[in-house]
Amino acid sequence: MTEVLRDDADGIARAALLLRTGRLVAFATETVYGLGADATDGDAVAGIYAAKGRPQFNPLICHFPDAAQAFVHVIADERARRLAEAFWPGPLTLVLPRRAGSGVSSLAAAGLASLAVRVPGHATARAVIEAAGVPIAAPSANRSGRLSPTCAAHVHGDLAGRIAAVLDSGPTSVGVESTIVDLTTATATILRPGGVAREALEAVIGPVGYAADAGIIIAPGMMRSHYAPSLPIRLDAVAPSESESWLGFGPAVVAAPVMVNLSAAGDLREAAAHLFEALHRLDAASVAAGLAGIAAAPVPHEGLGAAINDRLRRAAAPR
Repeated sequence: MTEVLRDDADGIARAALLLRTGRLVAFATETVYGLGADATDGDAVAGIYAAKGRPQFNPLICHFPDAAQAFVHVIADERARRLAEAFWPGPLTLVLPRRAGSGVSSLAAAGLASLAVRVPGHATARAVIEAAGVPIAAPSANRSGRLSPTCAAHVHGDLAGRIAAVLDSGPTSVGVESTIVDLTTATATILRPGGVAREALEAVIGPVGYAADAGIIIAPGMMRSHYAPSLPIRLDAVAPSESESWLGFGPAVVAAPVMVNLSAAGDLREAAAHLFEALHRLDAASVAAGLAGIAAAPVPHEGLGAAINDRLRRAAAPR
């Protein structure tokens, strides 16, 4: 049975105790709900993969209450320290060389010489990690390849009976996962667009590149088919067909039997915050209406639009 914990001192203490004893606990961050386990406990980390049905070559992000504790486990250069000062706590993950003395399980890093680290912006998330007293490996709290959860009900619907508890802190605020930046090479590279835009990163450390979609997977969210609803998605659609529902963006009025607009105002921040919730609702309503697919309106590929398009592209990939 999966416990539902309240976002209070007792709930935080209970979540921390479960994590310290090798159990799995889902909790909110500012991006999406994460499925946490003690990153130093290989068995607990394996439990994440089992609960999610996650491929073991897809590494996990390790979460810390502050930058000082994160940098105990990785070798941080000047770029990392400047980005941490600018964006931590917040929706930014840094991939850095792993320190030889790090106690983080190699399974959490998928056997790689690097480690993905983050300090979440959600106060309750940091409180849970601090109380647990160990690094917390925490991918999104959903079955692998499914839509990421932005509220406790999503987690419970997907993972009930598979995890020990979910700490209910209400809906998340950012709505898409953290931006992942690889700092293991001379050129900083975005491995996954997310809650911190490329332009903001470049304002702090200069030019930042994008990783190719193909090749070795060194960070979460790099699998081509990912974040997938049950129905196929057709991207950059002008309008839906008779057998499709509509995922809109902007003020244009489109007729469809089932529809959700990410932001009628064309606000990318609003669209990002509601993306996964919208896809959850749209997918369920479309299936119930007997529709065959989802048509998605174009979203500008700038700022948070890059993260939104990345998620939609992966959701639409063949699987």
